[in-house]
Amino acid sequence: MAGENIYKLIEVMAALRDPQNGCPWDIEQDFSTIAPYTIEEAYEVADAIERGELAELRDELGDLLFQVVFHARMAEEQGTFAFGDVVEGIVEKMIRRHPHVFADAEVADAEAQTRAWEAQKANERKEKGAQQGLLDGVTLGLPALSRAEKLQKRAARAGFDWPEIAPVFNKIHEEIEEVRAELAGDDHQALQAEIGDLLFACVNLARHAGVDPEQALRSANSKFVSRFHYVERELKGQGISVDEADLAQMDALWNAAKGEGM
Repeated sequence: MAGENIYKLIEVMAALRDPQNGCPWDIEQDFSTIAPYTIEEAYEVADAIERGELAELRDELGDLLFQVVFHARMAEEQGTFAFGDVVEGIVEKMIRRHPHVFADAEVADAEAQTRAWEAQKANERKEKGAQQGLLDGVTLGLPALSRAEKLQKRAARAGFDWPEIAPVFNKIHEEIEEVRAELAGDDHQALQAEIGDLLFACVNLARHAGVDPEQALRSANSKFVSRFHYVERELKGQGISVDEADLAQMDALWNAAKGEGM
């Protein structure tokens, strides 16, 4: 049944891209114009997971799958590859990177598997000969927090890392003081650079603590929205708009929201 549905989806995509009878919007798209939608759909998948909405997750996964089919169709039209090649490639890669499942290798635990996975990826990059440096190949299109974490993990594999978390706190304090110093001046670019260094150090702290920085910030964003909605509701109940309220009023309600576990 799943196979039949996949073929149907591929047929739908081909019809949408048909030069004579297809959809004008779909026909004029290319890889670069579709890429932002692909990223957006991936975020919507993550959002549905975070909210625990499984029905929405099903729909969002469908939208994300459609993006894969869309890109594969455009590549097929150029004679580069087709959807079947995409599937064949990922199947071969998963089998190659899981010798403890599909061959006779042994892996002690999830952490050992992660190390083996990264080692295999490093070997694949070496064989391709495309990347010269250890940090090459860390995708530029990743969210900045996620990319910072991956860059740090790559460097850590070469021993460029603090062995414990304490020096990370020292680094964060150092970066905060450098931000303070730049705030006293008028060099906006320098200030931006120092705040970037501070954020990078915070990602390092999250990594050493075993926390996904991207997920941590997403959760913080959700918490902020939830608490601010509480402030708006309470003010509305008092007949006050957000624009009319002063900071003291909003701060008191913010603390009340925190007290209620929001």
